[in-house]
Amino acid sequence: MSAVTTDAVQVRPTRMLFLGENSLADGFRLIGFETIPDPDAAQVNRILRDLSRSRESAFVVVDDAIMDWDVPMLAELRREGGRIIVISLPPLAIRPPRLTSDVAARLQRLFGAGTLSAGEPS
Repeated sequence: MSAVTTDAVQVRPTRMLFLGENSLADGFRLIGFETIPDPDAAQVNRILRDLSRSRESAFVVVDDAIMDWDVPMLAELRREGGRIIVISLPPLAIRPPRLTSDVAARLQRLFGAGTLSAGEPS
């Protein structure tokens, strides 16, 4: 009978990263995330590309604004799924949404300024 060896396969832990507003970075750092405060689009793309190339597993939280940026690796990772999971964090500030459209302006006129916060019609 052959002996079973337990040569443990080295499994790297999943990296946890936060990319976003500096005001949120400290909280994520306290719970063990690597943080990249106030990154620009090129920096976000480079970090995600490096994660992908190194074949690391990662859980990446980005603030909502970054999800709207034109970042090629962000779009690619969101399409692929798999070992790098990217989620967005909605804004945490307590304020009414700023609605900027013709419809929002009409609703504000109908229901009053206290109902909606409308910007310039688009």
